[in-house]
Amino acid sequence: MPQVALWDVFEFELEGTDLPNPFIDASLSAVFSLGNRKVIAKGFYDGDRTWRIRFMPDTEGEWRFVTESNQPELNGSEGSFVCGPARPGFHGPVRVRNQFHFAHADGTPYFPFGTTCYAWTHQPLSMQDQTLDTLRHTRFNKIRMGVFPKHYIYNDNEPLMPMFEVGDDGKEDFDRPNLSAFRHLDAQVSKLREMGVEADIILFHPYDRWGYCAMGEERDTRYLRYVVARLSAYSNVWWSLANEYDFLLDAKPVEYWDRLFHVVEECDPNRHVKSIHNGNPSMNFDHRKPWVDHVCIQNWDVKRTATWRDTWGKPVINDEPEYEGDIPRPWGNISAQELVNRFWITVMRGGYAGHGEAFMHPEDLLWWAKGGVLRGESWKRIGFLRDLLEQDVKRGLTPYTPANSRGEFNRVSGAHDGGVRYLYFGEHQPREWAVGLPMEDGDYDIDLIDTWEMTITPLEKAPLPVSPALRGHLGVVHNAEPEAAFGIRLPGKPWQAVRVRTRK
Repeated sequence: MPQVALWDVFEFELEGTDLPNPFIDASLSAVFSLGNRKVIAKGFYDGDRTWRIRFMPDTEGEWRFVTESNQPELNGSEGSFVCGPARPGFHGPVRVRNQFHFAHADGTPYFPFGTTCYAWTHQPLSMQDQTLDTLRHTRFNKIRMGVFPKHYIYNDNEPLMPMFEVGDDGKEDFDRPNLSAFRHLDAQVSKLREMGVEADIILFHPYDRWGYCAMGEERDTRYLRYVVARLSAYSNVWWSLANEYDFLLDAKPVEYWDRLFHVVEECDPNRHVKSIHNGNPSMNFDHRKPWVDHVCIQNWDVKRTATWRDTWGKPVINDEPEYEGDIPRPWGNISAQELVNRFWITVMRGGYAGHGEAFMHPEDLLWWAKGGVLRGESWKRIGFLRDLLEQDVKRGLTPYTPANSRGEFNRVSGAHDGGVRYLYFGEHQPREWAVGLPMEDGDYDIDLIDTWEMTITPLEKAPLPVSPALRGHLGVVHNAEPEAAFGIRLPGKPWQAVRVRTRK
């Protein structure tokens, strides 16, 4: 009996007959059962009269299956396999946990530290290998990537191959997926999985010269069913319905996007997390809808992160807080130091952020568009932040937001989880501080973190600073409530953070 590890891919194939268009003329699914539980997985055509069904088992034990099809030769096939323990280092698909955070299926916390390479799978193969090698040497654990190629500034080269078969008229036939292109997408998603990188799959986008964003609802639906059937068994898949959905509202109004969400839900037995991304910062989707699992936005005003959490009640990933680079577009020319600053602000206000890099290049080899190699400096510091969180945080950071703390946290940022708390001062450069430190004296490990130099230096407790909150009215103390049990002394320069951990 075949053996499959937990959360790996079980795949079997069937041979059918020749059909005028097998992508349309035949339907195939399989009912997988384990005890009284039943799960339906969709099948797909993979050329040469071959049909495949992929399934990701999420429970150990002996699974049985039987196929269902409108074609007699594909209907009623039966089989079984045994699902054993997960491979070392594999923790299963990512789910929402603790309302505002994420964890793998086995409970291992997952903190998204992603990057964007929209069209990396459409570049020459040598450059794609370079992208994967670059990722291996970073701490990014998620990558935003499109199914379709992209036509935009610095990204107008011909893709590696068309996504649909090209007819005698030279046009792509949207009723016939190009199997070579989709097999290649499968392979790259699988490589990312082996590296521990989540593939945030963008299903539609507006930057298009091939007609992919205007195929019509019937073809959009058929395409979604096909790509979900091919990819949903990979444990590292996320679904992003669109990059900048609002730039397609003339062809796909909001209710249309809702229907597309439902198609993905219907076809994905593994319930991978789903989101949708805005272009204009004022055009956020209604992320409160139950078919949206987390908030995916682009917005440079990262100090609003805690407000976004409160508004939508879901995890917030600001995948575009603007990019490190030097191109003549404001979204792609902030400094590395500023992008690191925005990461820290976002994380310390209870959300997550995404990286991108857009440095001008004589051959238009920009990471944000095509992958390749990183030329900036923010990625190292972003990895340092990820390491800190994975060392200290168990459930997810809860911010000291304006709604539940002193007004200082409108300006500086802070968050806590269990026995650890962080304060991040950003552009502020105090030499003394107390707000946000423990209100009760005790045994604490206190560290100064230089977010740019990536250094950690122990700090000692210091007397409380003299401040208006302690002086009272007109300089006369009236038993004002202390800001904390003790103070700390700081170097008086920006981009510093403080970590306080309760000694066990």
